[in-house]
Amino acid sequence: MKRKRIRLLSIVLLLGLCALSGRLMQLQLFQTESYSKHKINLLEESVAQRTQQLVVDEGRGEFLDRNGEPLTFTEKNILVLFPFLKQMEWPVDKVAGILHVPPETIQSKLEEAKGPIVFGGKDPLQLTEKQMEGINSLEIQGVFALTKKFKSSEVLASQLIGVTGENTEVFHQRYPDKVKGANQKIGVSGLQESFDEWLVAEEEAKLIYHVDAIGGPLFGVDVKYLAPANPFYPLNVKTTIDANMQQSLEEVADTYNIKKGGLLLLDIEKSEIVANVSRPVMKSRDPFSGGATNYMLKALIPGSVFKTAVAAAAMDEGIVDENRLFPCDEDIRGEAAEKPHGNINIKESIAVSCNRTFADLAKQLTEKDDHLLDEYAEKIGLLGDIAWKGDVFHYESFPQLQVSEGRIFASDEERKDPNYVSQTGIGQREVRVTPLGIANMMATIARGGEKFQVRAVSSVEYQNGTNMFSFPKQKLEGETITPYTAMKLQQYLRGVVNSPEGTATYLQTAAYAIAGKTGTAQTGSFRGKKELYNKWFAGYFPFENPKYALVAVNMDVTIDEGGIYPIFKDSVDAVYRFENQ
Repeated sequence: MKRKRIRLLSIVLLLGLCALSGRLMQLQLFQTESYSKHKINLLEESVAQRTQQLVVDEGRGEFLDRNGEPLTFTEKNILVLFPFLKQMEWPVDKVAGILHVPPETIQSKLEEAKGPIVFGGKDPLQLTEKQMEGINSLEIQGVFALTKKFKSSEVLASQLIGVTGENTEVFHQRYPDKVKGANQKIGVSGLQESFDEWLVAEEEAKLIYHVDAIGGPLFGVDVKYLAPANPFYPLNVKTTIDANMQQSLEEVADTYNIKKGGLLLLDIEKSEIVANVSRPVMKSRDPFSGGATNYMLKALIPGSVFKTAVAAAAMDEGIVDENRLFPCDEDIRGEAAEKPHGNINIKESIAVSCNRTFADLAKQLTEKDDHLLDEYAEKIGLLGDIAWKGDVFHYESFPQLQVSEGRIFASDEERKDPNYVSQTGIGQREVRVTPLGIANMMATIARGGEKFQVRAVSSVEYQNGTNMFSFPKQKLEGETITPYTAMKLQQYLRGVVNSPEGTATYLQTAAYAIAGKTGTAQTGSFRGKKELYNKWFAGYFPFENPKYALVAVNMDVTIDEGGIYPIFKDSVDAVYRFENQ
């Protein structure tokens, strides 16, 4: 009996030893870089426990404007100090002399330090090249003058660029073959998300040294600089944004206190976004509290701006010409109009934005074919795959932007109801289109009917500035409006501004001659007893030689506030000043 117990105990001990050995093999050999369902890198974690480090560059790719200037970061020449300096004698007087600060200031900062510090903290002292050379020539271990990347606190076109976040589970879903840097940031919105695979970091650049249990140097004061071995990475994404124009339009939005809405500026020839302003402003510390939405890519109620597409369809289909008159003393129901205009033709109807004209035309178009309005919305570049999409490496139909899908009707039943169709014809009811689509429609008209996909990114670049991949200008597939219709629309949209009865005569004083269309859309929402509207103006300029298409929208404002014409005019004037500086 005693022997059996000893044998049983021996077996249990042997099994326990085998289990322990297996566990050690799992940790030390098999899952060192991808332990557990959380994919923990045990090597990195063990190093982190016995080192102190300062990250100089997190290694993620960045965004540049169309001129190659940084949008998401700034580079500063800084002084880095390691805490072991307070335990040794070092020539603090010499460093202080180069910086022109009292030695006591440096010493006091070190006394507070528990790890490597940037001298000056969140607002670091910016060193000159001469100061950097002077400090580094002293060759003091633990004292480094170097160039460090800092994330910009205010990112231009922030909603378009998007944000990053840490999510280990999502990281491994996207990149199951990557085991390093599982805690690094990934793109969660905007271009950061779309281009994440190009931007994701391979390795950080950092200063590092080993410490003992109480934070003292373990192997002396040997600080190492670790950086990626490949000089071509990380990659950078070169956007089509012009930082100066973006800043100018941001200031216009702030001047007029746009709380919801924004401005979108397109380069007509290149078919690319030059500025994307969305409000409310995105908070860097809490981006998803309401400011992360890019309203320039969201489908909104357009109101009378949509009449442009209705006019295009009616002219192309031969339903209307300038000889036909419409009873614009009446509204869409045949009752007395709030603003009577008499019997007027299509040109005058666009200028004064007569609802009756476009309600009647919409009904005729749907009677002919209840999908004609949808088809012409695509023909004019208002709906469809507006944003750049194409094959890039192993991606098929890679989309640069995530754009809301617009619509003309919510159901086939609405197409058959004359009342619904009338409201649709004036851009109400269920019509939803994006400011990007409206800007692209104006650009299409300005080009004489040619339509193109809109780019937000021109290329992906290696770290040395050479191109890895360029995104070419691409036509939008499908039929377009005729050149004749486009030419007529150009004249009619100009009349909105320069005819005596036009709705936008205010814009006659703008620095450029403008053609465009107003819109005041009922949202169905109220502030107290006051109804809220989306106020629009969309157009292009200069009229004779079109270069830019611009959309301005001020959302959820009452009828007596949030005027759109001063916003549009000041934006055009800002572009003029930039072009002629």
